[in-house]
Amino acid sequence: MKFNLHTCKKRQNTLLQVLLFAAATLIAAACANIGNPSGGARDEDPPLFVSANPPQGSLNVDKTRINITFNELVNVKDAFTKVVVSPPSRQVPRVASVGKRVTVTFDSLAPNTTYTIDFADAIEDNNEANKLQGFAYTFSTGATLDSLRISGMVLDSRNLEPKQGILVGVHSNLNDSAFIKTPLLRVAKTDDKGQFTIRGLKEGTYRVFALEDKDNDYKYENPEEDIAFYEVTVTPTTESVEVTDTTFNNLGEVDTVTNRLRTRFLPNDILLRTFNSQIRPQYLSKYERIDTTRVFMKLNTRTKVLPKLKVINPEGENIDDAVIERSITNDSLVYWLPERLVHTDSLRIAATYLRTDSTGNMSETTDSLRFYYNRPKPKKAKKKDKEKKISVEDSIKAITLDVAFKSSQQEVNLPVEFEFATPLSRLDTTAFRLEILVDSIWKPVKGDFIFSQRDSVSPRNFKVEYPWAYDTKYRLVADSLAAIGIYGKPTRPISHEFTTKKEEDYCSLTFNLSGLDPDIPTFVEVLSGSDAVVRSEPVKNNMVTFRYLSPGKYYARIIEDFNGNGEYDTGNYDRQLQPDLAYYYPKVINIKKNWDKDEQWDVFAVAIDQMKPNAIKKNKPAQDKRKRDENNEYEEEEEEVFDPTANPFDPNRNTRRKTGAY
Repeated sequence: MKFNLHTCKKRQNTLLQVLLFAAATLIAAACANIGNPSGGARDEDPPLFVSANPPQGSLNVDKTRINITFNELVNVKDAFTKVVVSPPSRQVPRVASVGKRVTVTFDSLAPNTTYTIDFADAIEDNNEANKLQGFAYTFSTGATLDSLRISGMVLDSRNLEPKQGILVGVHSNLNDSAFIKTPLLRVAKTDDKGQFTIRGLKEGTYRVFALEDKDNDYKYENPEEDIAFYEVTVTPTTESVEVTDTTFNNLGEVDTVTNRLRTRFLPNDILLRTFNSQIRPQYLSKYERIDTTRVFMKLNTRTKVLPKLKVINPEGENIDDAVIERSITNDSLVYWLPERLVHTDSLRIAATYLRTDSTGNMSETTDSLRFYYNRPKPKKAKKKDKEKKISVEDSIKAITLDVAFKSSQQEVNLPVEFEFATPLSRLDTTAFRLEILVDSIWKPVKGDFIFSQRDSVSPRNFKVEYPWAYDTKYRLVADSLAAIGIYGKPTRPISHEFTTKKEEDYCSLTFNLSGLDPDIPTFVEVLSGSDAVVRSEPVKNNMVTFRYLSPGKYYARIIEDFNGNGEYDTGNYDRQLQPDLAYYYPKVINIKKNWDKDEQWDVFAVAIDQMKPNAIKKNKPAQDKRKRDENNEYEEEEEEVFDPTANPFDPNRNTRRKTGAY
């Protein structure tokens, strides 16, 4: 057969074209299918416990080294803050992880003691950081293993935020002083939902506490720590309950359903509400000279007695004529100096006030304080600036007292507010006139308006109250010299024009409440999307109405105001006082313009841990990676739809208010 060189080259070219086309097709297919590598699905399962040495629940253990093995490579994250050992001791066990093993090493072990190592969510796999939730290991150095448990939840009393990672413990000593003088007997820490389980308890009666243990001493010695205490004692018990186990086949179909008995540990519905007593040591935390006219003093906590100031240098006299601006709690103070001291750049002042001494009691003390004011150096005027003439307006401003108004758009339910640049030495309220615009002509308003100081702590702030009409223009005017400041500056003529909002710019919200104890005073707070208080109104006859709201999304909570002062009050452990109790309305409230919205609110229809809408909850638990898609899918509906039985604890906990249970 004759070899045809032309035919051979042609076949080679054809084969090469086929190979290039196939390669291009494979590359295009790879680019079009971006996804997981062929190694399999993403690992979303937490590590599994395999074995331990000594085994879980061992008796008569004398080894100080515990080895716990899992089914994959693991890490222990934040062991110092998350891993808790009961009973607590000064020598904290050392926790480490190598490969699939976690090792806990004790310096020593107490005899005849049940030990529990609560890992919370500290154990996670090495590859994807999937967390093993709620794992605990227990053993005993004696012949018996204490196995009783109590469990529950810790929430912030004011905002119902889950308290994550807070210490919860018990005392078998039922005296109030035990929480202050001795470390907690057995402890655990809350998880990211605020839930806890204290294990290894003996039979007996206990008091339960929560503690934000800043100094790691397992007792309430620091008054700045958040705490909670359960009002009644608890006695741990068990009961047998029948549960149903369902087995599924490979197709996801039900294979077998079996019933079995399991042990339930009680109580399992303890609710602790944390508070901060706001008790602080008193001392002068800051002082400074703001400018030539003012000195500022900051006390560490509230006080009922204001400091007394005496000038040491240059004049040596009490500053009785200083005007004081202060906060409501008297811990923030501004002293407006008398005019004779304004031009003195360096002042030495003796401040006499109540300070906490080394015994914890308040005693009068005097601090010598130096106040300096560094006057800015005058800038050299450029030729252009020298040629500029100071305007008449600037000249007048330099010798007159400024007045600042809050807004030019006026809410119909609020007074007009304004502020003078300095405190006043003289005020003529009759010099002020309130006018209304009628047919393009300013006319005096009908009836009297009220002119007054805004409050007792702000001497520069004033207000004018009047029954404003909707969508109307007003003007507040005053002649010259209506007011004179403490440094002799008079006001210029005042003319402030403002317009009230239209009626359709407002909406109202009414709550019809049920489930409340009629003997406990209550008030409702309307909240913004940041959980901040917008308005507050007392409840009367199981109803509360908020008028003149701006349209938007709102949330709400109700406060059981035990002393009836209209304010939220924190607790006090020394006096065994619980804080005022808060409950949230479990849905977002969307109100449009010119709407009057009525809401029926059965306060205890939803379990307390499910009340607060997820949209304004700050301490949200970590999402389970295996349920991420479902969580995202129903995130919007969670604000409107709630399942009171979603919590794994006792489903009847809504009715247990008197004991603090769910």
